[in-house]
Amino acid sequence: MSKVLDFSGVDTLFPGGFLQKPKDSSLFLSPGSHVDVYFLPCKRSRVSAPFVVSEEEKQQPSIEVLPDECLFEVFRRLPGGQERSACACVSKRWLMLLSSILRDEICASKVTQNVEPEIPSNPQKADDSAEPKEKSGFNDSNGIKSDDEECQETDSHGYLSRHLEGKKATDARLAAIAVGTASRGGLGKLSIRGSASTHRVTNLGLKAISRGCPSLRVLSLWNLCSIGDEGLIEIAKGVHSLEKIDLSHCPAITDKGLIAIAMNSPNLISVTVESCSNIGDTSLQALARFCPNLKYITVKNCPLVGDQGIATLFSSAGHVLMKAKLEMLKVSDASLAVIGHYGRALTDLTLVGLQNVNERGFWVMGMGQGLQNLKSLSITACPGASDLGVAVIAEGCPNLKLFALRKCPRVSDQGVASFAKGAESLESLQLEECHRITERGVFGILANCGKKLKALACVNCLGIRDFDVGFPLTSPSHSLRSLTIRNCPGFGDASLGMLGRLCPKLAYIDLTGLHNITDAGIQLLVQRSEAFLEKVNLSGCVNLTDRSVTAIAKLHGETLELLNLDGCIYVTDVSLMEIASNCSSLSELDVSRCAITDTGISALAAAEQISLQIFSIAGCSSVTEKSLPFLVVLGKSLLGLNILKCIGISYGAVNLLLDQLWRCDILS
Repeated sequence: MSKVLDFSGVDTLFPGGFLQKPKDSSLFLSPGSHVDVYFLPCKRSRVSAPFVVSEEEKQQPSIEVLPDECLFEVFRRLPGGQERSACACVSKRWLMLLSSILRDEICASKVTQNVEPEIPSNPQKADDSAEPKEKSGFNDSNGIKSDDEECQETDSHGYLSRHLEGKKATDARLAAIAVGTASRGGLGKLSIRGSASTHRVTNLGLKAISRGCPSLRVLSLWNLCSIGDEGLIEIAKGVHSLEKIDLSHCPAITDKGLIAIAMNSPNLISVTVESCSNIGDTSLQALARFCPNLKYITVKNCPLVGDQGIATLFSSAGHVLMKAKLEMLKVSDASLAVIGHYGRALTDLTLVGLQNVNERGFWVMGMGQGLQNLKSLSITACPGASDLGVAVIAEGCPNLKLFALRKCPRVSDQGVASFAKGAESLESLQLEECHRITERGVFGILANCGKKLKALACVNCLGIRDFDVGFPLTSPSHSLRSLTIRNCPGFGDASLGMLGRLCPKLAYIDLTGLHNITDAGIQLLVQRSEAFLEKVNLSGCVNLTDRSVTAIAKLHGETLELLNLDGCIYVTDVSLMEIASNCSSLSELDVSRCAITDTGISALAAAEQISLQIFSIAGCSSVTEKSLPFLVVLGKSLLGLNILKCIGISYGAVNLLLDQLWRCDILS
């Protein structure tokens, strides 16, 4: 405390020695109770029991008698951040006082020393002693550095980053962050995630941040019921360099708070508002008016947001907005019409759960001719999306490269075929839970997709069946490199063979959950492939046997990097032997719930050319502790090993494996 109160030492206080007047108990600081603050404890109690030197009634230490106004004047004259951090560790009262000091209120001049400095005999030592000691950090009486001085995360601008969650999210910690980071480059990113059961963060904590962290650029507030407009208004007053704000599940925040942020944050680039029931159109209008650099906007589940807010936002900021996500909003066709006309800078657009938008809305959006730069479009759970709408969107978005259509029941084969024909720049098409799309739609896409389509995915499309009639052959799609047909129960060998003929350049195949395909379909697919496969996922294909794995290993083993056979119950050690002999580039292998034994694992371990990084044998009941030496050999290159539910491997064997493969992440 001598440094804090500008004393030169103990002898200066007591020239005659320590404890000249033992009856004056005001010279002793009371132990005090420990306070939950942001820093690690910087002091330990000087005594474990009361130290009685007289029978006189104890008095409060003189420093505690000072009112807040006097302490405020003392604190703002402290010479550096190290001293302020030290004072913040004394008590919660001091901490909150320090956090209330604005940067402009801190005196820049150093306190004049009363004692004349000695002239050092060695000039070099004088230079060394003159160096600032702030760099060494603040240590408490036990030599432990404060939490702010230890490991810190920094953003791209060199500012500190803080994340508080659950019980750690308190006003006291925010005050400590405000005091501690001020002298260490400043706070650049702050994330606070509260919980429904705790209300420890209030507007007082944000007020401390606003006063001590003017360099704040990113602010995220999640699930904080006790934060309201007052806190955001304080942030708006003290922080003018804010670039990104994320408000999620903050019901007490209204338009008033977000408008204050918009009016005082000219550098705001990204805004996310989710499940904030009191934020509506007025906030979006303020963002459009006062934030000229706004590029990213996400609005989700805000019942007060309607057509007026969305229309104003895009009509005013459509020339700068690049990414927009609108989810579960009460908007109509008018909003999509404005987006289609004014969204000239949009490159990514996501529409989710817009129940009030009809077919006309999507049609007008495509006809608006304003989405010329749109490259990615995702439409999910929008009942108004239809064949006509997606066909017009393809024509109105000539540079569209990625299109995802999920849970849109009105889109059929005709719609996706027309879309594929009109979207000449399309590179990736994703269809999920669109049950009116059948196998004809899939082959129609391949026939009309042009020469740029690289990836096609159909997930949970129950309308897709095995091809039972002839399909007119078209020119193969040599550009398609990735094919995903996942959890489409009607898909079978005939369709798989047709895909092999139309897609000869595949490198990635995902056939997860296709129960109807057999070895015959897989063999046709891999035999007709003119390129070499790199990644194959056959998880859940329960009818496949060693024949499929053998065909893949012999024809594509040199380039195969990933093979997933999870749940292929008829795959045995024969497959592992073929893999060991042919797959020299394999880095990830999953044979969970397969009929493999210790023999197959030993064959893998004996293959010198294989360097597996990920290996999973979860649920393989026939694998025993005899495989441990082979797993240790494989572990020389392994980064991850999954042995969950391997009942043949005991707990003791697992511990032994953990000791020997300490570099490998083992799930057991």
